[in-house]
Amino acid sequence: MQINVSQVLNKVSREDLQRFEGPLKEFQQQLHSGTGAGSDFLGWLDVPVGMDTGELAAIRDDMERLVPMVDVFIVVGIGGSYLGGRAVIEVLKHNFSHMLPEEKPHIVYAGHNLSSGYLHDLMEMVSHKDFALVVISKSGTTTEPALAFSLLRGELEKKYGQHGARKRIVAITDKEGGALRKLTREQGYSSYVVPDDVGGRYSVLTAVGLFPVAMAGKDIHQLLKGAKDMRERLMNNNTLDNNEAFMYAAARNALYQKGKTTEIMACYDPMWHYFAEWWKQLFGESEGKEHKGIFPAAVSFTTDLHSLGQYIQEGERNLFETVIHVEKARHVVNVPEDDQNLDKLNYLTGLSVNEINHRAETGTIMAHVDGGVPVIQLGIPQADEYNLGKLIFFFQYACALSGYLLKVNPFDQPGVEAYKNNMFALLGKPGYEKETEKLKKRH
Repeated sequence: MQINVSQVLNKVSREDLQRFEGPLKEFQQQLHSGTGAGSDFLGWLDVPVGMDTGELAAIRDDMERLVPMVDVFIVVGIGGSYLGGRAVIEVLKHNFSHMLPEEKPHIVYAGHNLSSGYLHDLMEMVSHKDFALVVISKSGTTTEPALAFSLLRGELEKKYGQHGARKRIVAITDKEGGALRKLTREQGYSSYVVPDDVGGRYSVLTAVGLFPVAMAGKDIHQLLKGAKDMRERLMNNNTLDNNEAFMYAAARNALYQKGKTTEIMACYDPMWHYFAEWWKQLFGESEGKEHKGIFPAAVSFTTDLHSLGQYIQEGERNLFETVIHVEKARHVVNVPEDDQNLDKLNYLTGLSVNEINHRAETGTIMAHVDGGVPVIQLGIPQADEYNLGKLIFFFQYACALSGYLLKVNPFDQPGVEAYKNNMFALLGKPGYEKETEKLKKRH
């Protein structure tokens, strides 16, 4: 993986970046020794080298058992319980897999919203399909996935009977406790563990992400190998010039100190949309604390150049971009020649669409830099499991270091409880009577 920060040096100097090298070395030591904030949630550091081969074999066996049985496979989860796996699947899948009968099972998602329309349409669709599901929840009581699972479990039992439904449900949950673990024991579901020392947004390389990715037919061994190779590089180097995570964390924090409070991830292929969604959760939930943190946003270029492009070019100058550059396209599509040249595109004849996209990327970076938007470019050779594994571990490691630079705990998320407490009080959930009375007084 290559990282290019030359386009940020118009706003920060090399000396600005080097000021972070000493603190980053210190925080790297804290990360490795488990002496920094959030040390109870550092299990993700060792997942790429410590993944149980027995667990990987079990994932393979469950996948081989389920795939012939189903047309549709549903991933039930929210936030870190589903975004990482979805990110990998969406980058690697056929753009129109849902239209190709041979592309089975079709992977769909539930439990990530409270839309009655979405749930109605999902239930209507699966009533005519052979389906199975994985439910991912450490507690089993998170509202959105618990509600979706309850509905889908009922549909499975109606369609296949209780015994048949058991064979079509996989649970990924707490090792010992929680409502979902209790139900799993009672029903005998095939199950995997959400590690105690891995937070949701860092869990993509555990069974949480690996099982859905395997069900989509992707190579989880290569995903882990990429993460393992990146882990070795980042954990054994500690300078800006030989550790990409050091450089990324330093660049974004140097820009933050210069008033660049919004980071936009720019991808030049729509298949990267959910990878950007995972990245947004990773950094937003890790850094947005104590009234601090860089706000993570995302755009899909060139599409969004025709909508948000104007704002990025000439709006508030509190922005910087992180561009994901993919060198090699999965498929080559060349521009044909038109004898009459009615569309005036003959000047592109002989070029591939990927080459045109790269020129658009370069031209956009130049324009945005000229407009006062610094750009960090992260390059990978191609979008495959191995390089995605490298990129995932890179962002996790850089996020941990960046959070430490901000003097926050990058592994907790105390702020997400506020909306839940209000929602439960408004719904009259037992145990929230005091909160209900407080809300009544406010309204």
